[in-house]
Amino acid sequence: MSLILVAVISLGAIGLVSAVILYVASKKFAVYEDPRIGQVAQVLPQANCGGCGFPGCSGFAAACVKAGSLEGKMCPVGGQPTMDKVASILGLESVASEPKVAVVRCNGTCANRPKLTQYDGVRSCVVANTTFGGESGCTFGCLGCGDCVSACQFDAIHMNPETGLPEVDESKCTACGACSKACPRHIIEIRPKGKNNRRVYVQCVNKDKGAVARKACAAACIGCGKCVKVCPFEAITLENNLAYIDPAKCKSCRKCEMECPQHAIVAVNFPPRKPKADTPAADKPAVEKPAAAPVSPEAAKKVSPAETPAAEAPKSTEA
Repeated sequence: MSLILVAVISLGAIGLVSAVILYVASKKFAVYEDPRIGQVAQVLPQANCGGCGFPGCSGFAAACVKAGSLEGKMCPVGGQPTMDKVASILGLESVASEPKVAVVRCNGTCANRPKLTQYDGVRSCVVANTTFGGESGCTFGCLGCGDCVSACQFDAIHMNPETGLPEVDESKCTACGACSKACPRHIIEIRPKGKNNRRVYVQCVNKDKGAVARKACAAACIGCGKCVKVCPFEAITLENNLAYIDPAKCKSCRKCEMECPQHAIVAVNFPPRKPKADTPAADKPAVEKPAAAPVSPEAAKKVSPAETPAAEAPKSTEA
């Protein structure tokens, strides 16, 4: 009985001492957390997509509180309304950010890029990219396994069975960048939506030389540089046989689109072009002159002698 009592008292004493030690340690080594972090986290969508550049919504909330400014920070899922709420909580000015959308920079459809082989492995773009060059001659284009579709949490991207390419639903896309990160060939780019949701971009990422690229895909950029020369805003650069349009400089004049011989430059959400009013002179039909009115015999007799040319006098034949 005494042994049991001693054991109980000993365990109680050990527990009491441990509790005191833990209490003192928690007070001494306590980490203060700004309560505003929790308030900001509550207004965030909690998608934890990483599109803001931070590890989850809690990391983004902590970054907003510690930074003291919202410049350069944007929640792609919540958009500007969410950032306005964050600004009101922190007492900061909400910086307007240009909306963005995911863009598929590949036009290697089944018609433009014929298949040469058939992939019969794991349906994963990452696996296919590391073990297989692709089913066509283009080693830069879409592999068609749909890793981007699996990565999207908002059901905003799907594979088109006819073209074999992913298509983005702009009404659902939050520009979180998950699809872009999932693509091993980096054909998906997060670009500004543009004014009136209109944008111009090069729908190709092939860096092969012109002849090789054209052989692999009928719609490939061949690096001819015509678009660079015609752009009045210096928005297009040519590097590694591939043209790229800077969305910050592009004014959507669409001159490059008309100049591209491969039709690799696309203009999205623009109205159809109006036909030119002035028809070239060579294309205009020739205007027929009216035929002269016939002259009657009576009118011919009434012609005055002054109007009749004089007969030439005969030359003398004197020796």
